[in-house]
Amino acid sequence: MSHRAWPSAGVLFQRRSLEKPVLIIRSNLLQKPGNLAGVRHIILVLSGKGGVGKSTISTELALALRHAGKKVGILDVDLCGPSIPRMLGAQGRAVHQCDRGWAPVFLDREQSISLMSVGFLLEKPDEAVVWRGPKKNALIKQFVSDVAWGELDYLVVDTPPGTSDEHMATIEALRPYQPLGALVVTTPQAVSVGDVRRELTFCRKTGLRVMGIVENMSGFTCPHCAECTSVFSRGGGEELAQLAGVPFLGSVPLDPALMRTLEEGHHFIQESPGSPAFAALTSIAQKILDATPACLP
Repeated sequence: MSHRAWPSAGVLFQRRSLEKPVLIIRSNLLQKPGNLAGVRHIILVLSGKGGVGKSTISTELALALRHAGKKVGILDVDLCGPSIPRMLGAQGRAVHQCDRGWAPVFLDREQSISLMSVGFLLEKPDEAVVWRGPKKNALIKQFVSDVAWGELDYLVVDTPPGTSDEHMATIEALRPYQPLGALVVTTPQAVSVGDVRRELTFCRKTGLRVMGIVENMSGFTCPHCAECTSVFSRGGGEELAQLAGVPFLGSVPLDPALMRTLEEGHHFIQESPGSPAFAALTSIAQKILDATPACLP
């Protein structure tokens, strides 16, 4: 039997078998203040629909903000589908304890981009997280309170699809730190746009500011002739943004170079500056920078 205990004696991550991962919640779960004190801006990446590329947008937004000279962290609270460690080539990395809690995994020598994910707590990458809501909520609160991010310009929070307990737990845990807002991801087709419309309602009900909508998988640009084909139609995200009265941040096309770097765990922003998706992603990052209130450094 193996254990990974979180500091503050709040949660004990315990494995009895690959089929039965267990999270034991202790009665003395206490929030540890201060670990987000050095984080200037928090952005949640949301969508009411699975499969729209939230993790891709979260990853590439973080890399684009870092490319713009910012120090960035990524908090992966998609507990049942933690794919960001693979996208960033960080699978198998270990989370270490420090005097303030747990140190996130740093992805470069300069420690300008860091990541925390439940994927680092699993013995094998294909191990299923079979937990009920209270256990998931407790781990999310532990991520917020016990991860020592240090000084960050932006913390990008990748969430699971929908408007479930995990979303409520994340928002409530982060509310004292006044998140900058939510970036909502959709694909162009009507089914996805309809689900994302409900996500906008969720944001209004929870008092979470919507920074804007991103339309992902918006056409396929041929790498040989540069012609763009609208595989999943086009323009649904922009139309939704106009109807909802929120900013439209941009469209990200299907890009073979982006897919390849995500599969291989490479840094797309560094490796493919000439690709169509690079221009779209860096433009979205710049709009996020421009939307950061001037009174907040």
